[in-house]
Amino acid sequence: MSLEIGKLKEKPKAIVIGSGAAGLASAIRLAQKGYAVDVFEANAYAGGKISVVEGKGYRFDAGPSLFTLPQLVTELFTLCGEDPSGHFTYHRKEVACHYFWQDGTALKAWADAKAFAREVEEQLGVNARIVDRYLRDAAQAYEATHTLFLESSLHRLKTYLQPAVLKAMGHLHKLYLLSTLNQVNQKKLKHPKLVQLFNRFATYNGSSPYQTPGVMSMIPHLEHNLGTYYPKGGMHSITTSLLGLAKRQQVRFYFNERVEEIITERGRVSGVRTARGSYKAEVVFSNMDVVPTYRKLMPTAKAPEKTLGQARSSSALIFYWGITKQFPELELHNIFFSEDYKGEFEAIFEEQSVYADPTIYVNISSKEEATDAPPGCENWFVMVNVPANTGQDWEALTARIRQQVIQHLSKRLDTDIASLIAFEELLDPRSIENKTYSYQGALYGAASNDPLSAFLRHPNFSWQFSNLFFCGGSVHPGGGVPLALLSARIATALVPDV
Repeated sequence: MSLEIGKLKEKPKAIVIGSGAAGLASAIRLAQKGYAVDVFEANAYAGGKISVVEGKGYRFDAGPSLFTLPQLVTELFTLCGEDPSGHFTYHRKEVACHYFWQDGTALKAWADAKAFAREVEEQLGVNARIVDRYLRDAAQAYEATHTLFLESSLHRLKTYLQPAVLKAMGHLHKLYLLSTLNQVNQKKLKHPKLVQLFNRFATYNGSSPYQTPGVMSMIPHLEHNLGTYYPKGGMHSITTSLLGLAKRQQVRFYFNERVEEIITERGRVSGVRTARGSYKAEVVFSNMDVVPTYRKLMPTAKAPEKTLGQARSSSALIFYWGITKQFPELELHNIFFSEDYKGEFEAIFEEQSVYADPTIYVNISSKEEATDAPPGCENWFVMVNVPANTGQDWEALTARIRQQVIQHLSKRLDTDIASLIAFEELLDPRSIENKTYSYQGALYGAASNDPLSAFLRHPNFSWQFSNLFFCGGSVHPGGGVPLALLSARIATALVPDV
C-alpha cells in the first residue's frame, strides 16, 4: 500500500461579522453547509442585544425579553443532529401580559385565546366574539403569508414563482396594506382600551400604530394563538446555547476583534481586515447593522442610499432596577399604558422626543427564575419607547423620564417605588449604539411606518458583491429575535453547499 496520501482538501472559509442571534445562527448553518466558519465580534461576549446585566445579587436580561416561535431556536440543534432538550428548554406562559390603565382598569392577556376573549369581555365589556374574530383573522393572514413575507427573500424573482404567492394573493384584501394598524383596530375593535392594547403590537418592530400598515394586525397571532414562552435561564440562554452549539460545530470565535474593513475586489469580497491582520474568505456575512456595514466597513462601495436613508425605528430607555419588595399582582410581562397613545407616538416619530406620560413596560424574570433576585426582591427591567439617537439631550430626558416612571408606577401600585431601588443601571439609545453598533441605537433598523419599509428592507444579499450576505434585525425580514433567526435561514439558503 502506498504511503502517499493526497492532501485533504481544505474547507472553504466563511466569515461572519458579529455574533448576535442571527450571526450565531448563520455560523451554525454555514458550518452545516461544509464551511470553516470564523466569527469576529467587537465585544468580549456573544449575543449582541441578548446579553446580561448583573449586580448586587440581581440578574437581568439586558435586551429582548419576549420569546415567541421557540422552534426557530430548536431547529438549529435538530439541524446539527442534536436533541434540543439537552441544551435549551422553555415553557409556555399561561399569561402573556398584564395590562394596566391609569383609571384602575387591569386586564390579564391569557395565553389561551378563549380565556383572553372572556377576560376582555369581563373587564372591558367587549363581546368575546369580537376578540375571537380578530385573532382568527390574524391567524388566517399569518398562515397565508408568512412563508412568502417572513421566510423568503422578497428581492429575488423566483420567490414570486412559488405557490405561496398565489396563497398570499388570495388573502390580499385581509392584509390591510392601505390602512394603518390603528385604523384597522378602530374598525374591528372599537373600544378605546382594546384598540390601544392591540395598537401596541406596532412596537414589536419599533413603529407607530398610526403609521405602520394594517398588515401588522397579524402580529398578535404570535402571542395570543401560538403563545409566549420563557426559556430556562432567561433570554440570555438563547445566546449561551447557540454559542455552545456553534463551538461544537467547530466555529471559531474572535472576541474583542472588531472588523474594520470588508475587503472588496472585482465584484466580490475576499475577506475582512481587523487591527490584527487580514483574513481571507470565500463568503462573508454581516450581522452588523446594514448602515455602519456600508458606511464604516465598505465606505468606497456603492451604497443603496434610499434604503439606508429610511427612517429609523424607535429605540429604548431601559432602567434595570433591583427592587427590595415583591409584587404578587405583577406578572413576567406588564404594560402600564399612557392616557394619550397617539401623542406618545407623535412625540417619538415626529418630534424626536419622549411624551410626558409614556407607556411603561416592566419585565420581571425573577417571577420565573427566583435566583434572578435576592430573597424577597424582584428584578425590574423597566422600558420606555424613545426615538433613535439624533443628538437629543439624553441626560435631561433620562432624568425627566425616570421621575415620571417612578411617579406613574408608585401611584398605580400604591407604593413608593423610589425607596425600593437597591440597584440601578441604565441603557439609552447612545449606549445601545455603542454596545451593539445599531445605527442611532434603533432597535429594529428601519421603522416599518409604510408598506415599502415594512416589506422591502435591505435584502439578505448584496447586489454589488456576489458573495456578501446580510443577516440580523436591520435587514429582511426585520427586527426581533424570531425575525433575526429567520434572516439567518434566508441568507444561508442563498449560499451553495460545499
